[in-house]
Amino acid sequence: MAPSKRLLLLIPATSYRTADFVEAALSLDVDLVIASERPDSMAVEFPDHLLGLPFADPAEAARQMREYAARRPIDAVVPVDDLTTVVGAVIAEALGVRSNPVAAVSATRNKLRMRERLAQAGVRCPSFTAFSADEDPQVAARRVPFPCVLKTLTLSASRGVIRADDAAGFVTAFKRIAAILAAPDVKDLGPGTDRILVEGFIPGRELALEGLLDGGALKTLALFDKPDPLDGPFFEETIYVTPSRLPEGVQSAVRESAAQAAKALGLFDGPVHAEIRVDPDGPQPHPVIVEIAARSIGGLCSRTLSFGTGMSLEEIILRHALGLPIASLEREGCAAGVMMIPIPGRGILQDVAGLEEARQVPGIEDVTISLLKGQEVVPLPEGSRYLGFIFSRADTPAGAEAVLRHAHRHLRFTIR
Repeated sequence: MAPSKRLLLLIPATSYRTADFVEAALSLDVDLVIASERPDSMAVEFPDHLLGLPFADPAEAARQMREYAARRPIDAVVPVDDLTTVVGAVIAEALGVRSNPVAAVSATRNKLRMRERLAQAGVRCPSFTAFSADEDPQVAARRVPFPCVLKTLTLSASRGVIRADDAAGFVTAFKRIAAILAAPDVKDLGPGTDRILVEGFIPGRELALEGLLDGGALKTLALFDKPDPLDGPFFEETIYVTPSRLPEGVQSAVRESAAQAAKALGLFDGPVHAEIRVDPDGPQPHPVIVEIAARSIGGLCSRTLSFGTGMSLEEIILRHALGLPIASLEREGCAAGVMMIPIPGRGILQDVAGLEEARQVPGIEDVTISLLKGQEVVPLPEGSRYLGFIFSRADTPAGAEAVLRHAHRHLRFTIR
């Protein structure tokens, strides 16, 4: 009997994805090794299965994993969140296992570099320029068109993203983002945390594409509509619903745009998550790439997806990385949705009421509150964590969306 393959999961301490990826790994016949940037007492007890790695220093992390792999060879490296995509690519390259090129992954983690590569390849993306965070915002405001969107180069989940419609709004947004960049948890992210990207605002509908690259070919696993307008001044994402309700011609253009973006960046293997804007009412659909990441969908949103006879997105990603067979990449037939529960205000979470009523709404699969009572709640653009998630299933996308909104009306949050 052949020995089990050994899988290395790179999981940031703050990740939402830990349980889902670990559950998927345990369902496979693999020897699971988990690495985090914060080693704990369990790592001492299980030194071969729980590792502490310096994610912020990819070269050192790769050196440590080469030493580890000399006695316990690694067959696949899977980063589960934005914070581990680059270090994952560096480790995979050092160990000689399948991965995207380090330069390609690095480009997805720096929005300015991403924009430059997309523009050079002729892929539609917003007009852009960048400023030092120390620059005089009043001077910078004279060099940009309005409306525009200011954002950090490295943060995700809409943190540090603000729309400005005039010079006064630009100055306010610039100062607010500069303060976010000065926060210790952001400065620790390294290069790219001292600049502010300014993009032309792109009107239209926004979609999210979940895909899997295999030898450069992009297979679309799911295309999500975002039914709530994302026009600013902040860009809090709330509802994702799949399948998309847009015409097939528009969806086809979106899929092709995502494939072109992945190719332009040099991505050719593993999961990708793309955010795309499109005007479905225009004479021709011209999708515009907002973001593309070398990882799967964030938060707990992957729980909306099921493939073939019930395979999770995480299991598909792991099977792909390990070279194991995948029975089907076709999503289940029914519509599904997820709501990232909007944060009503800043303060300390005291109480959540109406959970059972929300869970009992027909079509609701689960309601999960991801913050504990007593924890601080911080809305966008400063915040980086979701209040919770609501999951639905229905016969139609419109039904999945309606069920989410109905369940959300039952929830009442006390924030002091």
